[in-house]
Amino acid sequence: MKAYLALADGTIYEGTSFGAEGRTQGEVVFNTGMTGYQEVLTDPSYAGQIVALTYPLIGNYGVSVDDVESRRVQVAGFVVHELSETYSNWRASESLDAFLQRHNIVGIRGIDTRSLTRRLRYEGVMMGAVSTDETPDALAARLREHADASAYDSVDWVRRVTTPEPYTWGPEERDAKYRISVLDCGVKYNILRELEKRGARTTVFPATATPGELLADDPDGVFLSPGPGDPALLGYAVNTVKEVVATGKPVMGICLGNQLLGCAFGGHTFKLPFGHRGANHPVKDLPSGRVVITSQNHGYAIDADSLAADPNVEVTQINLNDGTVEGLRHRELPVFSIQYHPEASPGPTDSRFFFEQFLRSIDQRRDRK
Repeated sequence: MKAYLALADGTIYEGTSFGAEGRTQGEVVFNTGMTGYQEVLTDPSYAGQIVALTYPLIGNYGVSVDDVESRRVQVAGFVVHELSETYSNWRASESLDAFLQRHNIVGIRGIDTRSLTRRLRYEGVMMGAVSTDETPDALAARLREHADASAYDSVDWVRRVTTPEPYTWGPEERDAKYRISVLDCGVKYNILRELEKRGARTTVFPATATPGELLADDPDGVFLSPGPGDPALLGYAVNTVKEVVATGKPVMGICLGNQLLGCAFGGHTFKLPFGHRGANHPVKDLPSGRVVITSQNHGYAIDADSLAADPNVEVTQINLNDGTVEGLRHRELPVFSIQYHPEASPGPTDSRFFFEQFLRSIDQRRDRK
């Protein structure tokens, strides 16, 4: 069945439908990873977005129940160049096509993803729509009519992906070495898995949780999760972070958590032209000079100059591709954050040691008591 992808600038791509039939709309972005399509599909940070993969052949290893990163598929739509008709993987339980059909996600294949990526790199990410039941003209007209009303930047996507109720992950409390409260702005399961491996029991709270709720059980530390959307819409979470930081408890943030900390310290964020999405972004740690290759997924960044008013806040890492902020720390409090994903899934694991750094800060605080 034919399918069409329309961009807000009027560009139309013709391809073939896979996954569910129907219509979808969202911000069109691209991911440069070579593997990890299932993790991308279930990553809450992609909520509201139509994701195009730059790697040309997708679906060859199927879908495994062990590789989901949240409770549902999060993307608004999926774009690939070539979909593998068969898959080979002893862990796989179904094909990518069947997986998207089951989750009612519209996909399009057979388009020139190089051309699409080039357009997004030069023009910036933009709203788009995919349809299997409209003519190209009708699809473009619908997108023009509704794109502003459903523009990605106007929606608080965090409220749509956060857990509705608190839940726990990891060992029983009597067996846990650490107890961590997680502010869930779109947490990936592999973050919870990595903390569990290190002896941590996590309690995951909705993004709207109050400081009192996060701290009610006197956790050893607080973790600020990744998540989707514009940080400028998350004043409620920024206020919570301010109060949590003021307690002196160890705090670690990843991705959106990094931006929330930056805003809590008085900084501002801005939208990147086409974002950082993929498993191959070089980041330099300024204190050590070390460079790590990182997995990233964000469309916004902290304005480094906006942090200058607080002498206790230090930019610790930068992206070597564009010089944007990739890490922060407080010089006096046990608080730090990184803009990328040390939990990988997918991507390189160069930066997993930051989980140990967070837990060491808890140990050090205990020793001082």
